[in-house]
Amino acid sequence: MLGSLVLALFALRVGTRPFERAIDTASAGAAVFTIGSGITAFLTFMAAFNPKLTADRGFGDQFGRYLLELPLGQAWLITTLMGAVITLLLFGWRSWTGTAFTAVLAAAAFLPMATQGHSGDVAGHTVAVNAILLHTIGAAVWVGGVLLLVILRHVDGRVGAQPKTGKTAKTDARIDLPVLVARYSSLALAAFVVVAFSGVARTVVALGEWSELLSPYGLIVIAKAVALVGLGLFGAWYRRRLIPHLDGAREKRAFWSLILGELALMGIASGAAAALARTPPPLGEQAPAVQTPAQRLTREPLPPELTLDRWFTSFDLDVLWIAAAGFGVFLYIVGIVRLRRRGDAWPVHRTIFWMLGMALLLWVTSGPINAYQDYLFSVHMAGHMLLSMAIPVLLVAGAPITLALRSIHKRDDGTRGGREWILWAVHSPYSRFITHPFVAAGIFAVSLWAFYFTDFVRWAMYDHLGHEWMIIHFLISGYLFAMTLIGVDPIPYRLPYAGRLITLIAVMATHAFFGMAIMMQSGLFVAEWFGSMGRTWGPTPMEDQYIGGGIAWSVGEIPTLILAVTVAIQWSRSDARLQRRRDRHADRTGDAELEEYNARLARMAERDSVR
Repeated sequence: MLGSLVLALFALRVGTRPFERAIDTASAGAAVFTIGSGITAFLTFMAAFNPKLTADRGFGDQFGRYLLELPLGQAWLITTLMGAVITLLLFGWRSWTGTAFTAVLAAAAFLPMATQGHSGDVAGHTVAVNAILLHTIGAAVWVGGVLLLVILRHVDGRVGAQPKTGKTAKTDARIDLPVLVARYSSLALAAFVVVAFSGVARTVVALGEWSELLSPYGLIVIAKAVALVGLGLFGAWYRRRLIPHLDGAREKRAFWSLILGELALMGIASGAAAALARTPPPLGEQAPAVQTPAQRLTREPLPPELTLDRWFTSFDLDVLWIAAAGFGVFLYIVGIVRLRRRGDAWPVHRTIFWMLGMALLLWVTSGPINAYQDYLFSVHMAGHMLLSMAIPVLLVAGAPITLALRSIHKRDDGTRGGREWILWAVHSPYSRFITHPFVAAGIFAVSLWAFYFTDFVRWAMYDHLGHEWMIIHFLISGYLFAMTLIGVDPIPYRLPYAGRLITLIAVMATHAFFGMAIMMQSGLFVAEWFGSMGRTWGPTPMEDQYIGGGIAWSVGEIPTLILAVTVAIQWSRSDARLQRRRDRHADRTGDAELEEYNARLARMAERDSVR
């Protein structure tokens, strides 16, 4: 389901027979996914509760309560329904946009299973859930892509029936197998990195200590790690040795060597994963018999007092954002290397800004902010300010879209690679709407009030999905707002510099009022959370909330000042460039405009003297 969609989006051309066959494969996979999820939901119910299987109403009522009231049943019910929706979409929506939307939905369908892949009552739950999600998505792209290669090998690349004319092209364009496999191998490499990284993260949570590697669980982990290393080495070998032979006399042998070898190693790794799912890990199976209030709320013990040294030594890893930052740094460096190889330069200061932004993102999502934000409202607010104001300013200054458009190779075969998808995203109607300066400013300003003065903040505290949504939303809203003010990446419309400063002042006024509103609150935000942690150190919950409001009011103004200074500098440089252009034009034309202006004044003076 997922692997076919991803490979179709990045390696095939819409409207051709290979693309249609890929979507057919994905729809068949989605149907199997739906049926398999429904069967698993039923078998899980039978295994977990051991009911007597009957045809009477009592059994049906019990099964219905399991699906609608218990988290385990709800997860499998949502998964089954999502699979059904994906199946229907793939039958009727086969454009670029429809396929991309369906692929995102297919990836999201793995989230309910990931939330149930680790006990929610024990330590390390967040790391385990994120690791399982990354692991399953990476494996799905990897395995699904290999199976689609087998299906597409004998499919010609002719254009199918066109929706407007109903005619079929007569040209027999044979599918370019080496190009297709090369594109798949790039996706497989990224999937391998994600699977290996997430597997390590999940193993650390489950083992706890290195000595546990000798336990049954640890031995299976070692077998899986060996298989993954073998897959990585095999992928590097076939990328260099087998792909060049896919367009010659040894095509058949090279192709099947690639497919069978990769499937064999994948089978070993997948079998080890299945064994791990049925083997009790040394750590994390049982929740503490007696739990503190903090453990009941956050699934983690209450951390020690937040002192100065712990701002540099505390951490709570979020593997999703570690992976995102890692790919962000790697791809940025790859883009710079490509530019330099062809003789183009890239400003050093933009590289520094991007790296600082990624480092700050890691510090916020996996450092002391993430370790203490569940217990101190002030730390939570500090992280919010950094996510929405400081980090976006640094990332926008790195100009990642411009770097990508300059460094990614342009395709001329009708398919869409990274460059084509970026251009599509920049010029889409949705992008034109949300990047409009007034819309971006409105999203940025309204989000603050809507999040903290509604139940969104409660959702972010209690639910893992809500927490990740909060990070994504405030990063994107801050990025869009900063890009409309100081960005150099292409967007459809930007205000004149005076308008940018006025917009910035207006938005920051609402930001200041927001901070003051929090400081003036007489009650706690999410009182049953921040007021029930059982802390014996640090400020009281009300004092801590007052400090958080002060952070929103005062510390949040520092990025505002930086934005204002940057806009003013850009305005000054723009005026200087405009003046230089006018000077060069005057030099080329011999000050013809000035001479014409002086002559017009002389004629007007002459007419006045005659009168």
